[in-house]
Amino acid sequence: MRLRHTIHTPDSTGTHQRRSARALLSALLIGSFALFAAPVSAAAGAAAALGGIDFAPHSTGAKLHSVGGTDALKFATSTNWGGYAAASTKYTSVTSTWVEPSASCGSSTTYASFWTGLDGYSSSSVEQTGTMVECYRGVAYQYSWYEMYPAYPVYFSNAMSAGDTFVSTVSATSSGVFTLYLADTSKGWSHTVTQTNSSLARSSAEVIAEAPYSGGVLPLANFGTVTFNSSYVNGGTLAASGPTSITMVTSSGTTKASVSSISSSGTSFSMTWHHS
Repeated sequence: MRLRHTIHTPDSTGTHQRRSARALLSALLIGSFALFAAPVSAAAGAAAALGGIDFAPHSTGAKLHSVGGTDALKFATSTNWGGYAAASTKYTSVTSTWVEPSASCGSSTTYASFWTGLDGYSSSSVEQTGTMVECYRGVAYQYSWYEMYPAYPVYFSNAMSAGDTFVSTVSATSSGVFTLYLADTSKGWSHTVTQTNSSLARSSAEVIAEAPYSGGVLPLANFGTVTFNSSYVNGGTLAASGPTSITMVTSSGTTKASVSSISSSGTSFSMTWHHS
C-alpha cells in the first residue's frame, strides 16, 4: 500500500492526474487521532510521517526468497511480508479476521500493517484492504484503508482502536470487478468499495502482516502477536489453497516476524514480532 499525501482524479483521456492532498489526509484521519490522548501537533506529525511510504508487492520491492529443498515453493522469506500466500491458480476471493494489535513503542518511528489481498506475490499489482499501526514519538496511531496498488491509498475516517475485531475481504469477478470490504465489528462500521480493472492477473491471494517500504524496508513496529482467524481462499480454507508460508526477515536473515503453522481447522495462524 502506498501511503502518500495524494489523490487521483481522472482526466479526459482516462489517465490520472495527481495533486497534493495533505489537508485531505489530515481531515480523514482526525477521527482516528481523537482516539489517542495525544496533542494535535503529535497527531499531525504522525500523519506527516506517512509520506512517501509504500506497502509494495515483493516483486517491486523486497524480494521473496524460497527456501527448503523439494518443498521450496511452500516456504519463503521476505524482508517486508509475513503470513501466507496462495499462488497456483486464478483467485476470486480471500478473507480473514483479526483483533487489531497495538504496539510497544519506543522513540523510533515504526510501522506494521495487516491485510488481505489479491495479487502481489507474482505480479506488480495488489488489491488490498486492512489496517496499520504506526509508532510515532512513543505513541501508537491506528489507520484503516484500502488500495488498488500501484494507485494511491484511500483512508477511512472511522474511529478505530487496538482491540477492535476486523474483517477484511477482497473478491473479484472474471470481468475484473473487485470488491474490497473492511469492517470494524467492535465499533460497528464497515466499508464496501468496488473497483474495476480487467487487466489484473488475480494470480495470488494473501493474508499478510507487512513492514512498509520507502527506498528500503522501514522498521517493523513491535505488534506482539496477531492471530488471523476465519481465513478462506476461493471459498475454501486457507490450508486447502496450498499456500506458501512467509517469514519476515532482515536483509541479513534475522527473523523479524515468525509465522505459525495453520491450525487444524485450516483457517487460523499467528504472526509474532521478533525484531524491527
